[in-house]
Amino acid sequence: MTETLEGRTEAAAGLAVWGADTVPGAADVRATLAASGVPAALAAKDPSLWGPDAEPEARIRLGWIDTIARSRELLPQLAELRTELADLDHVVLAGMGGSSLAPEVICRTLDRPLTVLDTTDPQQVRAALADRLATTVVVVSSKSGGTVETDSQRRAYWQAFREAGFTEAETARRMVIVTDPGSSLATTGEQQGSVVILADPDVGGRYSALTAFGLVPATLAGVDVAELLDAAEALLPSLARESDNPALALGAALGAAALGAGGAPVRDKLALVEDGTGIVGIGDWAEQLIAESTGKQGRGLLPVVVEAPTAAGATGDDVLTVTIGGSLPAGAWPGGGVRPHLAVNGPLGAQFLAWEYATAIAGRVLEINPFDQPNVTESKDNTNAILAGGAPPEAPAAVDGAVELYGTDAGTVVEALAEFTAGLGDTGYLAIMAYLDRFGDAAAAQLRPLLATATGRPVTFGWGPRFLHSTGQYHKGGPQVGSFLQITGATTADLAVPAQPYTFGELQTAQAAGDRRALAERDRPVLRLHLTDRAAGLRQLRRAAEQLTQES
Repeated sequence: MTETLEGRTEAAAGLAVWGADTVPGAADVRATLAASGVPAALAAKDPSLWGPDAEPEARIRLGWIDTIARSRELLPQLAELRTELADLDHVVLAGMGGSSLAPEVICRTLDRPLTVLDTTDPQQVRAALADRLATTVVVVSSKSGGTVETDSQRRAYWQAFREAGFTEAETARRMVIVTDPGSSLATTGEQQGSVVILADPDVGGRYSALTAFGLVPATLAGVDVAELLDAAEALLPSLARESDNPALALGAALGAAALGAGGAPVRDKLALVEDGTGIVGIGDWAEQLIAESTGKQGRGLLPVVVEAPTAAGATGDDVLTVTIGGSLPAGAWPGGGVRPHLAVNGPLGAQFLAWEYATAIAGRVLEINPFDQPNVTESKDNTNAILAGGAPPEAPAAVDGAVELYGTDAGTVVEALAEFTAGLGDTGYLAIMAYLDRFGDAAAAQLRPLLATATGRPVTFGWGPRFLHSTGQYHKGGPQVGSFLQITGATTADLAVPAQPYTFGELQTAQAAGDRRALAERDRPVLRLHLTDRAAGLRQLRRAAEQLTQES
């Protein structure tokens, strides 16, 4: 059942955006953008749109607007590659952030199997290495070529293939490299004899959904990626228009909400809610795109990925609620679900392009550069320093069952969570950061809706180190109103990173410590809960969160 929403729907090429005209201030923001010629200028890849400081970066990052044409040139090569590797039907994607999130959405939406390995958790890496190794092809994706997580995963798979008895040539065949021209990974791939597919160098990682980063793993998993390009290409002409441009409507509404344009209340938290009409997992992709693009200079939009339309956190006084889906008719919304401020519906390829365009527009409205990520390297630098010199010893403030408590004077998990969340205030948010096994410790994600219910505030959830390539930029560069709950876990069986002086467990520990250090340097509240027994500790955390919901 659906209920018709009142308001205007703007549509082009099968993509419809409802509600943008009702967001306070959006109409004026859009009129200003149109009067300045922004839609046509962005469609023409004008790098001056975000000011002189951003122009050098923008000049080499606007290729996503017309990358469709260059991506089409890859299709014959991808079809040939899929035929050549037809005997390898277990596709693993080793990549982080923009290199992995889009293909995961594509394959989940089109129900094609793809294993995404975007972790340093030794338990999760071990499980991946043990899964159908004989029929595995690994897509190693890194734009820069130097991503430490991806390099570690590549090394681990290379050793696993060799130990399984495959020759160097057979091992090389089982790895497909996707990277930018001239990167160290391109050189490594060529030297080891693997297929190397070069991505569009004028497209940043989080805007790369329709480049080789999105298309190569999806093709190997069995997706007809030409359909994605067709949908995006159909939307492309609308991007230069001042009217009948749903992507412009979306971007103006996002920017207006974040600014509190027209004297309206600021809505700078963005609840992303899938409406159940055919697109799966797009919230995680949009989260990275929006958070990393807008979270800087003390402003930005915080995406909050909500599990279902009825889940806690989908609404709030400072929350802009957006539902996203595929085939829902324009102007309709799922019965029994949340009533959104905006509804975005249409084919996946068009969704990718529209959200990229809208994010760039929001950057213009917020007067920030949507193509850089100035604070991402802080946690990376801290990680490298800790790996080189070791982490300072830490003693828990208290131990409660299977949980060690750090950064609190409380003696129990319930007390620590209650005290920590009490400081969120009327504008704050809580970020849960779980450095655990995304599949083996999946129960950790249940904490998000529970703590959102208990606090009545926006609560995000991220798997570490995955979120460092996503919301990590917003945590440091966005409005400094966040509180950060870090969950770490004991490792029962560590795993060496081949030819490196550290293990996956040591790398994961250093990444968690490095991020804590970056947050502490901004005087942000950080509570760390370390699970000495992961399963028992997660059960204990859930009980504590449930108790808080009952007391709220």
